[in-house]
Amino acid sequence: MQPLILWFRRDLRIDDNPMLAAAVATGRPLIPVFIADDSVTGLGAAPRWRLVQGVAAFGETLAEMGTRLILRRGAALAVLRALIAESGAGGVWWGRLYDPQARERDAAIKRALRVAGHEARSFPGHLLAEPWEVQTGQGGHYRVYTPFWKALSAREVPAPSAAPASLPAPASWPESERLESWHLGAAMGRGAVVVARHARIGEAAAQARLERFLAGPVWEYREARDFPASDATSGLSENLTYGEIGPRRIWARVQMALAAAPRPPGAEHLAKGMACRAIDHHLIYKTPEILTPQRREEWDDFPWRGDSDEAERWRRGLTGEPLVDAGMRQMYVTGTMHNRARMVVASYLSKHLMTDWRVGQKWFAECLIDWDPAANAMGWQWVAGSGPDAAPFFRIFNPATQAAKFDPGMAYRHRFIAELAPCPCRDGLDFFEAAPRSWRLDPAAPYPAPIVDLAEGRARALAAYQARRR
Repeated sequence: MQPLILWFRRDLRIDDNPMLAAAVATGRPLIPVFIADDSVTGLGAAPRWRLVQGVAAFGETLAEMGTRLILRRGAALAVLRALIAESGAGGVWWGRLYDPQARERDAAIKRALRVAGHEARSFPGHLLAEPWEVQTGQGGHYRVYTPFWKALSAREVPAPSAAPASLPAPASWPESERLESWHLGAAMGRGAVVVARHARIGEAAAQARLERFLAGPVWEYREARDFPASDATSGLSENLTYGEIGPRRIWARVQMALAAAPRPPGAEHLAKGMACRAIDHHLIYKTPEILTPQRREEWDDFPWRGDSDEAERWRRGLTGEPLVDAGMRQMYVTGTMHNRARMVVASYLSKHLMTDWRVGQKWFAECLIDWDPAANAMGWQWVAGSGPDAAPFFRIFNPATQAAKFDPGMAYRHRFIAELAPCPCRDGLDFFEAAPRSWRLDPAAPYPAPIVDLAEGRARALAAYQARRR
């Protein structure tokens, strides 16, 4: 009955946690642990701040169950070895992650622990299906979404495991560090107070978010999800990022909604969104190079521009294109951005400004509280045209026509751009509170003129594309 160390990473929940359910079934004492290693300290300012909030909430959940979360900082293998020595634990269990850095680290830890005679096991739980479970008829992996969705939806997704009522505690606990002593959220600066008003942190908040969505917005989701001013989306990407809700729990609730009468028309589209998240992780597992270089070699010599003053205006939400700027400012105020706006701001940077998509990818990784390595890389490459399931390069989102179609009453633009609103609202003014002081922004300053004429920017991008093809 040696204790088990349960190493929590992106699975900060009790419900629908396969690792935790299996550990409780053993009857062994359990030592929940969170480690701030390089994968944590190396995160961008916003996702690092948000992860710390999630860890704090998870620790409170465990305390309410009569147990605790042990916190340690340092290289994961060294920390785990120390905890084993201090607690007499017989092994370490964890939930799987699929990016190449996590896989390399976890494989090395598993080998080292097993060589030393300790049990080391990894478990599913981050995705609806493991990357090696959904295969083509030839045994390969899917590269594009539609056939992947058909294959995944034809599978039986395992039922979510119930939350245990209690966790067996060890006879004695190893020492824990104090979360606040790590100062991991400091880089957010004054923006933390603004973003905290919009974040929904912890397992209880995630489940409430799902139920709220299924009780109302799901009925309008299919038609309204592209309109950024509408309250039609679930917002669950934030909670899925940190594992505060399990994908199998969402899938099971969606299936219940689809079996109900009347059937909510938007429920299937939520399921498709879960499949989109799954294929992103499947692709980084099967083709890890997708996270850094161009996905296709023929794009290596494309004349992308590097960082520039124009890209800096894009970062600051001062391009002079209201829909682009509203999306960027929403990110600073709420920590997230509506998906339609993400496509528009990414297209504007990579095509109208001809800037390397990796400049934008890096900035999103710094600023999004729902940042996900797979979704971020795949989303940018889809828009830029260089990914495995990409929009063609000549599909260039026009911010003006997109705004007219999806924000016809200007509600979204007025919400986040105080300079354009007849009566600026709190979110629009909060942008100036959340933005770095070094930007020296003033809500009384006039709204800037556009960086580039949209027709000229489009023509320049298409000319570069045609020249590359020749």
